[in-house]
Amino acid sequence: LVAAGEKHYRTYCVACHGPEAKGNIAMGAPNLTNGIWLYGGNEEQIAHSLRIGRNGQMPAFENTLSEDKIHLVTAYIYGLSK
Repeated sequence: LVAAGEKHYRTYCVACHGPEAKGNIAMGAPNLTNGIWLYGGNEEQIAHSLRIGRNGQMPAFENTLSEDKIHLVTAYIYGLSK
């Protein structure tokens, strides 16, 4: 599961959050590895952010990623902050 989540992260998230998920402050993409969450860091809140996007900065992936892929990316991102 981790490998599948990482694969989708590298496809959809890496451009903004970077290959090490450290973020890009200049474009408003936060670090996903430090345990600091702007909108909550539990799995449900991360999945919600993926589905609907945030503050006009992070795009919504609801129409791009299936629920299964959202689940995999959520689990991968959640694991990064542990």
